[in-house]
Amino acid sequence: MIRWAMRKLGVEDWLVLAVMSMYTGAKTFVRTVCGNSNGFKIKVGMHQGSPLSPLLFVIVMEGLSRESTVVLPWELLDADDLVVIAETLDDLIKRLNE
Repeated sequence: MIRWAMRKLGVEDWLVLAVMSMYTGAKTFVRTVCGNSNGFKIKVGMHQGSPLSPLLFVIVMEGLSRESTVVLPWELLDADDLVVIAETLDDLIKRLNE
């Protein structure tokens, strides 16, 4: 999603590759009072605590809003939520696929 949004907004390829290289093979662990968990790969989302994450979040939301905006107010975009409304299930699936 991050790569898609950056390209949608016209970010140069070298910068897209630089950002994506930070996410390739990323691992983390959970820290508790009982100790740390085993490391595990991060497959989705943005790095928590990274100074770049708020900017990437805005880029993804901007890409989504540009992609889903239509003349009628059938889409609602608020914070990190996107609501798509349709009259039938078939229309909803079609709009989500678009």
